[in-house]
Amino acid sequence: MHTYTAVVELCPDTGLYVGYVPGFPGAHSQGETLDELNANLREVFAMLLKDDPPEPGIV
Repeated sequence: MHTYTAVVELCPDTGLYVGYVPGFPGAHSQGETLDELNANLREVFAMLLKDDPPEPGIV
């Protein structure tokens, strides 16, 4: 099982949590709570991995 690290920030303009996975284009989302953001990122990441799995050693 692979582990990926997400960067999470709180947007001062919207009050939403914004997260992305560095080095993995398209792996970003937002949510009103950290739990919602985590669920959203997992969903996005699952879709990205299904469409185009990373090559071993790159991510």
